[in-house]
Amino acid sequence: MENSVAPCVLYPGTEPGAPGEGSLQPPATGEGAASPTQTPCSLRASLCFSSGDDSPPQSRAAAAGAAALSPSHRSGQRVVETQWEVSSAGAASPEELVSPEEPVSPEEPSSRQERARPAESLSLVESQEELGEPAPVPPGVGTAHGEPDLVIEVSGRRLRAHKTVLAARSDYFRARASRDVLRVQGVSFAALQLLLADAYSGRMAGVRPDNVAEVVAGARRLQLPGAAQRATDAVGPQLNLANCYEVLNTAKRQRLSELRDAVYRFMSDHYLEVLREPAVFGRLSGAERDLLLRRRLRAGRARLLAAALGPAGERSGSRPQSPSGDADARGDAAVYCYHEAAGEWRELTRLPEGAPARGCGLCVLYNYLFVAGGVAPAGPDGRARPSDQVFCYNPATNSWSTVRPLRQARSQLQLLALDGHLYAVGGECLLSVERYDPRADRWTAVAPLPRGAFAVAHEATTCNGEIYVSGGSLFYRLLKYDPRRDEWQECPCSSSRERSADMVALNGFIYRFDLCGARGEAQAAAVPGGGVSVFRYHCLAKQWSQCAAHLRPPGAPAGPQPFRCAALDGTIYCVSRAGTWRFVPSQDGEAGGDAGAGGSFEPEPLGAPLDIRGTLFPFVLNLPEKPDRGEQGAA
Repeated sequence: MENSVAPCVLYPGTEPGAPGEGSLQPPATGEGAASPTQTPCSLRASLCFSSGDDSPPQSRAAAAGAAALSPSHRSGQRVVETQWEVSSAGAASPEELVSPEEPVSPEEPSSRQERARPAESLSLVESQEELGEPAPVPPGVGTAHGEPDLVIEVSGRRLRAHKTVLAARSDYFRARASRDVLRVQGVSFAALQLLLADAYSGRMAGVRPDNVAEVVAGARRLQLPGAAQRATDAVGPQLNLANCYEVLNTAKRQRLSELRDAVYRFMSDHYLEVLREPAVFGRLSGAERDLLLRRRLRAGRARLLAAALGPAGERSGSRPQSPSGDADARGDAAVYCYHEAAGEWRELTRLPEGAPARGCGLCVLYNYLFVAGGVAPAGPDGRARPSDQVFCYNPATNSWSTVRPLRQARSQLQLLALDGHLYAVGGECLLSVERYDPRADRWTAVAPLPRGAFAVAHEATTCNGEIYVSGGSLFYRLLKYDPRRDEWQECPCSSSRERSADMVALNGFIYRFDLCGARGEAQAAAVPGGGVSVFRYHCLAKQWSQCAAHLRPPGAPAGPQPFRCAALDGTIYCVSRAGTWRFVPSQDGEAGGDAGAGGSFEPEPLGAPLDIRGTLFPFVLNLPEKPDRGEQGAA
């Protein structure tokens, strides 16, 4: 059955509603003809231009749009437009409703409501001063740049700034310099205030551990690398054991590498404190623990240092000491660093108050300098007593601190570092040995020296994970301590009976330096002016060999001069008040038997610290480099 549809005929006309162009007239076929409201039209509803009140809403909207057309459209030949033209006649295009400066980058997604806001509202924002809060710039800077010409909208609030200032410091703002209104998402309002202040002044203020993550994240989003670095630098002094782990967690969660590295640097610089804190060190992964230690041991540059410890040639004992003598010794209690470029020694730091300057032991562990024991200041009875105090110097912070005291006060001890522990070996009239665990901050007793071993004046070093102690000037013995078995073993001793100056380990060998002619007039006559003999001990083969015999250090004064040794970059430095000499061992597998075949002194000696009355104890520390860091991110 066919549908009864009234035919529609288009008549040309000049006015709407009259028979002619722009009107639809059904033919008058009789009273039975269907009216528009009774018989559906075969055309789409959007093409029907009925003027009746009962027309569909689509028809009324289309008619209103047609009435708004220009006269040129009304007088034209075409009446019925395409479906797209009719549908879009009653609504403005997206380009007309959204400002050309609307952000379209992924960093600034706009909601549908924001895109529907007319462009007139944006110009109103620019013209009304009260809608834009002044940017937090230092006094006088805003006036120098004129009236702000940029409105930044974030979190429903607005800030005014200068395009030239921001474009000079950020690629993000430089790429959007043509916009007068800029909406930013992913950055908090408080963080944006701090970043704008930094952009004007180059100084990051107001950064705290609780907001540094959002400031760094905002700096990265707005492409302000200099601001991100300054924010991490500003929060560095505010980090402590209570907040460093939370800041690290936030940095790792948000993938903020600058902030994460800043926390790692703090933990590395304060490694001992972090090591003793279970709430921090216990929650770090094994990889992070290794990373902190590697960063600490590799930070800066290895330098040769020497500590001046008390008057030269004076051994502490039980005899009375005057207060003035203690004061004189304290005057020399300093640490010096050798500067190669200047060719001179310069004072780095002084021993803290309460640290004995005579008879103490020194060693380096985790790039910390430890000073333990020694002769304490005279008591009320005027007699000197051994000390049990232990002090620690941190070159990363240039500060001194104290650690757990020794279990037994001792002087003239040997302090050594081995496998993350400190060992206090012997002392004057002592055979006991104790070990310090820096993580537990506790000293514990270990196997003592064998009876009859040493009373005083012994030398010690570590090699291949073991401790070696020689007899010094009283006994010709060499003992080895195995920490795994906690026992001492006898080792072969060298054939030399000269006075030993020092003993140092290098590349799996132990080098012992003896002063020739220091035992008597006959020996002194045989070697005019004295000299130095060097012996080397192979720890695995357990054999001694002579590296050099009766060497005379260049520029050394006549007669044997006591010195102490330290190894750095394959060279052994022999340091005394008379000068510093560099001994370079041979690189062959076995030392030769001829004089000088197993090593030699460098022809150019180094100087010594001036006006030093005490004994110089050399050691090696990594000192932080301090380059002048310029303003980062500045134009």
